[in-house]
Amino acid sequence: MATPALQSAGRVTHRRCFFGHPEKTKSSILSVKRCDNGGGRRGRNLRCANAVNGAFKINGKAADVRSSAAQPVTVGNDDDAFRLGKFVEGRLVYRQRFVIRSYEIGPDRTATMETLMNLLQETALNHVMSSGLAGDGFGATRQMSLRKLIWVVTRINIQVDKYSQWGDVVEIDTWVASSGKNGMRRDWVIRDRRTKKMIARATSNWVMMNRETRRLSKIPEEVREEVLPFYLDRNIIAGDTNTSRRIEKLTDATAESVRSGLAPRWSDMDVNQHVNNVKYIGWILEVPCSLPVPCF
Repeated sequence: MATPALQSAGRVTHRRCFFGHPEKTKSSILSVKRCDNGGGRRGRNLRCANAVNGAFKINGKAADVRSSAAQPVTVGNDDDAFRLGKFVEGRLVYRQRFVIRSYEIGPDRTATMETLMNLLQETALNHVMSSGLAGDGFGATRQMSLRKLIWVVTRINIQVDKYSQWGDVVEIDTWVASSGKNGMRRDWVIRDRRTKKMIARATSNWVMMNRETRRLSKIPEEVREEVLPFYLDRNIIAGDTNTSRRIEKLTDATAESVRSGLAPRWSDMDVNQHVNNVKYIGWILEVPCSLPVPCF
């Protein structure tokens, strides 16, 4: 008789799988059983998961592992916010927490600008995913994916009052608003979780581009209807608008220094098959500077 496939039992609400030791009975049935308290204290919320030859039960009741795992993950305690994030202010603001890792700091033991930019981008992407709008693109909605459209950032303004240190926990809020007829603005605020003080803020403008033709596109009405319920007309940087300040175009004659020979590497590309905006920040910061004070 063929040996039945091993089954796994787990806490479905947290998408966390616990593996037990299979027990073979006299009738060649394989059984795996695991119990845990479901995050409760003193034995409360006790859950026992038992899998026998493909039949999965939780506390004695039949359950479908595949359908349960596809359900939205329930945030059961404050620590889960590090992994999942959450909506606040009536689903208009998305909030997520991050711990600054050892590989995200520079020689001064503080988070680098690239780290901050990556955290901002991660929060933005998770905002789209958690809202239920995500298609198959990099932060694209379903209607955008149908039309082969992607977001590209055209401008970003970030103001840092304090750089977090290794081991610090930061809390990032983000929200979106319209920007002209065919753009979207996304703002962020970064707070120190321990002190609750704001340590950085940022605002950005985004437009749509066809991922195949690489040409800019107007926002289709179907996409506008998708994102409109999430718009929050709030500016984190007062007086900063799309036309309030323009950065003068640099030339070889006006630039302080020039670095040539740059070529995108495979690791510089994101899933949209173009160089991510964070990579440009890294390139800029590596350019030698001739000023008498630090360039950054």
